[in-house]
Amino acid sequence: MKGIVLFLVCCAWSVCLCGKGDRGGSYLFIYFPSNDNENIYYALSEDGYNYTLLNKGERIIAADTCTMKGGLRDPHVLRSYDGWFYLVATDMKCAEGWSSNRGLVMMRSRDLIHWAHFTVNFPVKYKGTKFENVVRVWAPETIFDPVKRKYMIYFSLLTNDGSITYDKVYYCYANKNFTDLEGEPTYLYDRGSATIDMDIVFNKKDGLYHGFFKNEGQGGICQVTAKSLTPSKGKALGSQWSKPSQPLQQTKVPVEGVGVFQLADKKSWVLMYDCYTSGYYQFCSSRDLNKFSFLKNTQTKGAFTPRHGTVISLTSAEATKLKVAFPIIK
Repeated sequence: MKGIVLFLVCCAWSVCLCGKGDRGGSYLFIYFPSNDNENIYYALSEDGYNYTLLNKGERIIAADTCTMKGGLRDPHVLRSYDGWFYLVATDMKCAEGWSSNRGLVMMRSRDLIHWAHFTVNFPVKYKGTKFENVVRVWAPETIFDPVKRKYMIYFSLLTNDGSITYDKVYYCYANKNFTDLEGEPTYLYDRGSATIDMDIVFNKKDGLYHGFFKNEGQGGICQVTAKSLTPSKGKALGSQWSKPSQPLQQTKVPVEGVGVFQLADKKSWVLMYDCYTSGYYQFCSSRDLNKFSFLKNTQTKGAFTPRHGTVISLTSAEATKLKVAFPIIK
């Protein structure tokens, strides 16, 4: 997402990123609330920073209905060019330890209300390869690759056989129906130390992919950029990315679960991350995805305790349907 073919692909890509129809100025935060409650919840906002729980504060997607491990974490949602919403999430139960993750969950929906779900078990799918030895398949996300014209799903991998000795970002492409992964994972990026929670967005203004991630080695949220998601022919894997930026977070407390989304007016971007030891989400603003300024701390308390999740913009009609299906908490 060159002639007529390029035009059509770029149009589809634009719709994939921005969605269709009226932009109502509403935003949906999809997240899991705690290590003791690994299910998916929804919260709605009119400004992108202040959220109200839907479904009277109850879970929307129950982990015990769609996972192997019984825990559903780090949900990422993408609006596709053909009208589907694609969701991927970490299939892990915290109580079993941080190296108990063996795969991911893929979901699709037309309306954000009804979801079809599919699990990918790496030890089974990749038996006989190093990927059967994964102990982490963390924080999967989806982005459209206009070169391959497929949806790329990327995630952080760690194995216990010495082949991947710290968390590195790999990717696979989703199959046509978004029910499984195609081929073996391929290396995408790491900065020489554990690299997790990567979130990649495309900025039409500068023509670059911006990848944000948590750098476990130095701490904080850093950024790399690239002209294409994968390297040009003959170039080394990972060579497409720039050198990493300095930490971008506007706080000194520990942060993780980075997410980036564009406001409905298309004039500014929001960088958000979970200040997970301090009880708030921090939101920062940027016009160009290079310089960020502090915007707001949103307290996470009471019924609203979001952990790593995704914010997407909605049309007025979509927001209304969600409020009918999942009434706002009173």
